[in-house]
Amino acid sequence: MDLIALPAFTDNYIWMLHDGTDAVVVDPGDAAPVLAALDERQLALAAILVTHHHGDHVGGVDELRPRLKGAVYGPRSESIPAPFVPLADGDKVQLLGLSFTVIDVPGHTAGHIAYFEAGRDGAPLLFCGDTLFSGGCGRLFEGTAEQMHASLARLAALPGETRVCCAHEYTLSNLKFARAVEPGNAALARYQAECDAMRAASRPTLPSRIALERAVNPFLRCAEPEVIASARAHGAASTAGAEVFAALRRWKNEFR
Repeated sequence: MDLIALPAFTDNYIWMLHDGTDAVVVDPGDAAPVLAALDERQLALAAILVTHHHGDHVGGVDELRPRLKGAVYGPRSESIPAPFVPLADGDKVQLLGLSFTVIDVPGHTAGHIAYFEAGRDGAPLLFCGDTLFSGGCGRLFEGTAEQMHASLARLAALPGETRVCCAHEYTLSNLKFARAVEPGNAALARYQAECDAMRAASRPTLPSRIALERAVNPFLRCAEPEVIASARAHGAASTAGAEVFAALRRWKNEFR
């Protein structure tokens, strides 16, 4: 099974998973890179997975339908280009011999979902859209800080080796903020140096790993003393996890 990040727009990734014959794509905001990848590899499009309704994640769905052998899958409570198979927490999707479990992760949007595949090769997969980024998380456009904090906690509890397939190449800017939040984090400093080198070589920083995100991502580290201290200095009302998260998210919104 081959996992490919297809660049789209300025900083999006459309994820493609294929077995040499059939492919599944995730959040195709633009049809062009998907069509090019299908043609180059002579693949059939077996299915489309959608995490949420934003245009840069669904804009290419209808243009891809003539090539689609199977279904479009998406969150039940969001407006996804129809027809699509509506999904909610705990649902299973069987594709390419793999079983994807749906996880409700509201926060970025009200009905955002993620897709988790436990992996038979010791390398689970997570397609998390705009909920979790490497070193960061999505903005709260429709959900609350409490919802997003809970959603991130669910993702952080997945196996450490899980490959985190985020939908944007935001890593360097996220790590700049993370260093401001937790300047004493040595693992974070090492990861930033690695990511700087990857981007300098025009390589994606993704997929990340859940274990790595637990070690470097301030939004998953709201119980760490240095993170709490930074959040309190930026308006956190208490040391409660959701309060710490909310202060970090407000700070990040204005961080340059």
